[in-house]
Amino acid sequence: MNPVSTDAAWRQIHEHASAPYRKAGKFAWHFARGKLGRDPVFRGLVERGLIGAHRRRVVDIGCGQGLFASLLSALGTLQSRPGAWPATWSAAPAAICYTGIELMPKDVARAQASIGHLQPAPEFVCADMCRAALPPSDLVVILDVLHYVDLDAQEGVLRRVRDALQPGGRLLLRVGDAASRRGFAISQWVDRTVTRIRGHRASPTWGRPLDDWMLLLERLGFKVHSIPMSAGTPFANVLLVADIKEAE
Repeated sequence: MNPVSTDAAWRQIHEHASAPYRKAGKFAWHFARGKLGRDPVFRGLVERGLIGAHRRRVVDIGCGQGLFASLLSALGTLQSRPGAWPATWSAAPAAICYTGIELMPKDVARAQASIGHLQPAPEFVCADMCRAALPPSDLVVILDVLHYVDLDAQEGVLRRVRDALQPGGRLLLRVGDAASRRGFAISQWVDRTVTRIRGHRASPTWGRPLDDWMLLLERLGFKVHSIPMSAGTPFANVLLVADIKEAE
């Protein structure tokens, strides 16, 4: 049996993760296909093995229509098929306990309509990330949403994430590097445009230079490293991989 290529595997994952959104209408489906297909973060998480097979309790803050939950389901499906999982990829988790937190009711409704049937059933909570209860978790994902609250509120969210993460827990946080002025400005413009297209009001945003993000996370007790995560785009996005420090 010839080993499966990573491109072929990703095409299957992309198709499987996008397909459920047909049930929520053309917008939900096209958004899912475009976001999963063009945003480098999703494939990057998989190919770099950043999720971890042992991290099964997942909290997705600012989950939108639940794309990360659908991605996890697609990973589990592909991994269960003999010979379908690339040998160069680390194992993905199975039987995920997923909680998605989203402020926008329209996005929560799209998530429920599209992937509410998955097993184990994902939980979607319509709430403000600054106040929503965070269950004990092994993995917290925050992709491109923390800039919607001011600097003090950002730190408050990260403190609560740290407290919710269990030993061996990990935070995957994608942010824009405000020190890269052009890329950061472009990403903010696109962000506001997409927000309006999704039917929401664009709100003010608050950014930080990459060094400030890393210093904040380290001060809060994380061991952190950064990975550029805007390949193929004009943005200045960076993925921060922040692990709970082991007790000395």
